[in-house]
Amino acid sequence: MPTPNPAALDFLLTRRSRPAKTLTTPVPDRPALLQILTAAARTPDHGKLEPWRFIVIDTAAMAALAQLAQARGEALGMDPEQTAKGRAQFDQGHLAIAIIEVQKPSEKIPPLEQTYSAGAVCLALVNAALASGWGANWLSGWVSHDREFMQQGLHLAAHERIAGLIHIGTETSTPPDRPRPDVEELTTWL
Repeated sequence: MPTPNPAALDFLLTRRSRPAKTLTTPVPDRPALLQILTAAARTPDHGKLEPWRFIVIDTAAMAALAQLAQARGEALGMDPEQTAKGRAQFDQGHLAIAIIEVQKPSEKIPPLEQTYSAGAVCLALVNAALASGWGANWLSGWVSHDREFMQQGLHLAAHERIAGLIHIGTETSTPPDRPRPDVEELTTWL
């Protein structure tokens, strides 16, 4: 018979991200953040490729990325509202971790499975931050898909891309919970 972990299961059944715009200082210090990153790195990784890496974005870097998002939005001819939305997560943020998908050559592990692993790291990072008592949110937005933003702002190579931007901080308010999926409706039993 398996040994249950009721506290862990209760956490997973009640976990919820916190809106990034409601997160403020203080943010985790380096030792606390390293523990959160270590927990996130314990994610499924077929072939032990580590097809992802982390970039820690502090307040100073947030300001530079906000300016770059503004410049890129204008260069792409986006409407001001869309540009402002791309910029806002950096204007309002105090700490974020960019999870970078790093595609690695492999005869056994297809690129899609490497993408799945990078996505799993994003969720694991959110959960590790929440379990540590911080508020956390996984964002992306148009900046995460703009190659120039990735190259100029985060110095990514051609085989790298942003899987997610995980904002972490102190929660200032808790919005009402959102409706959750009806698991019975989404499940087929064979």
